[in-house]
Formats: sequence, C-alpha cells, structure tokens
Amino acid sequence: MNLSNFFKLNKKESKPSVEEREYTILNKEALAEEKKVAVVVPVYNAEEYVRKTVDSVILQNIGFQHISLILVDDCSTDDSRNILTEYAELYENITVVFLKDNTGTPAYPRNLGIELANAKYITFLDADDWFAPNGVKILFDMLERDQVNYAVGKTIEMQVNGQKTIGKHESSLNRAKVSPFSIRHIFYHLGPRARMMNLQFLKDNDIRYPEMKFAEDKQFFMDVLLACGDISTSTEPVYYLNRMDNNESLTKQTNIMEKTDTNIAVMKYILNKKLDTEKEKMAMNRLIEFDSITRLFDRMHFLKSENKEAYYNKFNEILNVLKKTKYDISETFFHPIHKTAYRLLTQKRYDEVEKLFRWSKKEPDKNIVTQGGLAYLESPLTDEENKLVELRMHGETESAVFADHKFTVTFRLFGQDRNNAQYIQFQHRDNMKVVHQFPVQSLGDGRYVLEIPLRDIEKVGLGGYIMYVIYNDYERVMLNRDDGEKVTAEANGLQYQFYRTVKENLSLKVTK
Repeated sequence: MNLSNFFKLNKKESKPSVEEREYTILNKEALAEEKKVAVVVPVYNAEEYVRKTVDSVILQNIGFQHISLILVDDCSTDDSRNILTEYAELYENITVVFLKDNTGTPAYPRNLGIELANAKYITFLDADDWFAPNGVKILFDMLERDQVNYAVGKTIEMQVNGQKTIGKHESSLNRAKVSPFSIRHIFYHLGPRARMMNLQFLKDNDIRYPEMKFAEDKQFFMDVLLACGDISTSTEPVYYLNRMDNNESLTKQTNIMEKTDTNIAVMKYILNKKLDTEKEKMAMNRLIEFDSITRLFDRMHFLKSENKEAYYNKFNEILNVLKKTKYDISETFFHPIHKTAYRLLTQKRYDEVEKLFRWSKKEPDKNIVTQGGLAYLESPLTDEENKLVELRMHGETESAVFADHKFTVTFRLFGQDRNNAQYIQFQHRDNMKVVHQFPVQSLGDGRYVLEIPLRDIEKVGLGGYIMYVIYNDYERVMLNRDDGEKVTAEANGLQYQFYRTVKENLSLKVTK
C-alpha cells in the first residue's frame, strides 16, 4: 500500500468551504472504488476510545470489504493521529484525513466525508462510540429492501451505572416505508447515531451540516427528514453511545447559552423554509418544548445560576422569533408542565418559573390528584390556573395476584391518552437487549388487565426487570403500587416475584 499518496488543497478564498480548507489524505486511492456503505468518523482527541470505534467498523458482519471508512481528524493534540495512521497502514479501505487547522465543529469533518465518500449509502459514527456487530447490515438491508432514503435503528446509551435506549420513538417498532411525520417525536434526539442515508439523496438535495459548534446535527437531520420521503425503522440495536465518563470529544462540549443561540439560529432556519404548517409545528415543537423549556429551564444549571436574568432574556429572544408564527406553539407540547412554564414565561412571572422548576426537581414527595380520568400534581403555585399541573400519564395498580397458574394484574391509567395502552414491557435492568412484552386487555376508560400464564412468564430469564405500560407505540409509564405485598410463583427452579420498588412502582424479579 502506498501511503505517500497525500495531497493538499490551499485556495485563498474569503469564505472557506469543503474544498477550500487545507488537509492531507492517507489512502486516497481507496476512494476510487465504490462501496456499499461509507462510514464517516470525525475525530478530535479520541485516543482513549478511537480504537474501539474503528474496530467496531472493521468487524461489521456485512463484511469490511464492502465498507469505506473515512476518518477525519480535526487537529487532535493527543495520540489520535498516530493511531489513525496505524490503521491506514493496515487497511487499504480506511481513508484518513488530517485537517491542517482546527474547525471547532464536527460539521466540517462530516461534510468533507460526504464529499469524499464513494458509496451507495452513508452513515456517521462519533470517535468514542461504536456500532453493534450487525449495525451497518441492519440499516443497509432496510434501505435496500424498502428503497427509501433514510433508515434508523436502536441506540443504546452506555453509562457507568447502566444502559438506556435513546430515542425510543425511532426504534420501538419495525416500520417499513412510513411517513416520518407519522411518528410524533420524530424531530427529537437528532444526533448522527444509528442512521443511514442514500448518499446521492444528500447530494441531490444539497444537504450538509451547518458549521456551528452546536445543533449542526439537529439542523442536518431536520433537513433530511423534511426531504427524504418515507423512512424505515428497526427495533434492533445498531449503535452504542458512550457516556461512560466526561470524555471531551469534538461532539460533546456544551455551553447552555451558546447552545441556545445555535438553537435560535435553527428556529429561524426552519421558519424561513415556509413549510406546511403541521410539519413546521412538529419541528418547532422540538426546538421550543425540548430545547427552550426542558434544556434551558428544567435543569439544575438554571436553578444553580446566579444570573437567571440571562436565561429570561434568552427566552425573550425566542419569543421574538415566534412572532413570525400564526399559532400557539405551546398547544403542541407533550408535557403539561412545560405548557405551564411557557405561560408563566410569556407573562414574565419569573419568580414562579423558578419556584415551579425548583419544586419539579427537588420535591421528592409530590401529591397526585386524580379526577375526570386525568392526574395532576399539586404545585406550589397558588393561582387557580397553575396550582394543579396535569401529568402526561399516571398509572396505578389496582390488584396483582397469582391464581390458576397465571399472574393477573389490573391497573388504571390517568391521562389524555389513557385509552391507548397496548402492552406491558419488562425491560432487564442490566441489559437493554433483553425485553419481554405481553399484551393487555382494555376494560374501558383507562382500566386494563394483564394476564400472563406461568408457561409464558417462564420465558423471562433471571434478573430484575423494570415494568412499563407502553402506549402510543413507544411512550411509557410505570405503575404505582400502594401496598408492599409481594406476589410470587415458582417454576422450573426459578422464583417469579412482582414487588413494589423503593419508588413505589410495580416491578418483576426472577431469582433462583
């Protein structure tokens, strides 16, 4: 392999573009052969994890010979460049790009990967994350089978104390050729993970990452979803997101005010597209409810800040942007507490905003009131309009018994969508891959019964399980249980026990 095949570009233009920055390439000749999939990885000071990242691509069961791996280093100051050079020496289909000057954003490295890629499909991987062994094949097969421009699978976030699924709406069902707008949360969790796209589709629609420090992936994937037509989704794990420590990769450096500024830029970008109103509302909901309420106010950094005025001033900038709309964006909010906060913020009742979120974050024993099929929390606010904060959904166990060789659980849901429950999900506490689901039968007006014969529950293996009621395909709620009585049965040397957790929710434990 000839590693002397380097080249540089140095055009002296006033506004740098993908072609106009200076960089050096190892294994440029590998790009001459079209592959099935291009994997683009932006790299910055990733020496601790980048070997695991690259190895996860090499070991893909689609066959590494079908993959073009493009690693773009944004002037790392650790040993990342030496590690990448080693891989380029070992594998002829690994192309390594060394940028001369740091760009400060993963946008340029990813865009350069789009320009250099020679493949039918493209996917992105961060330099401290990794693919499941069959991750690339799962996405590739969906795109080939369904002839769509976009496919997404399950992302599992790896934490020091456990795992969790990111973006459950994307991977709750196996969907083939569905409208992205049929998934209500489709604009939530728009990082680059677990997604694959038709490369020519990106080029034909001139879709690129904006060169911003934050929110570049959000705007990119909003553009993708608004233009791609039908999409396909998989329940299979595809991507592992590394949150094992406070690693400082190129994509994980955050300042809340800077981040909000880039979110405001994305809001303006979306509104300037003059979209169909319903599509615009879906995109703006994410930017307002999630980015401007949840992330800006419903966090400890707000409560701890000594300069809360800066938060309120930033939100007023957001309200000025919303003046261009002809609808009340809060009517699209999923969580009623955010609607309450939005109302208080628009009325400039800032002391009550702080009181609301301080209570939300720090009060462990909130009183729940149920009436008319809905559930409410008694807030510390005293005015009639805001003293009761509606819950998105609340579940209560009515009874749990074992008799006639089956477990029977009756329960009731309170909420606007209380009649939309579909099944009970048992999620293993230590392994996100282990999930068991059992259908529920509606008894009317939010009441349900779950019946699990002993022969069926025997399929549930050893371990502790979180018990969820799943409604609207992917939304979920736990069941509160008032009494601590345990319900137990034995089969095949195993003990199956429904019990109340320390947080007073119904759960399942399987022991020897």
